[in-house]
Amino acid sequence: MSLTLTVEGMSCEHCEQTVVEALESVDGVTSASADHEADVAEIDGSADTAELVAAVEDAGYDAVA
Repeated sequence: MSLTLTVEGMSCEHCEQTVVEALESVDGVTSASADHEADVAEIDGSADTAELVAAVEDAGYDAVA
């Protein structure tokens, strides 16, 4: 599965890395990337969407599937 989340609050590459690390900590994620200029995160794998949103929010950003 491939999923795109809208992620608000990222302002730099460090923010992108924080979001990627949060997403990759979720079981079932095979890869993740984030783009602060486009306000998106791309996720590949079989993780539950709600768990992905929760991981991003726990990292301090707003996420919408």
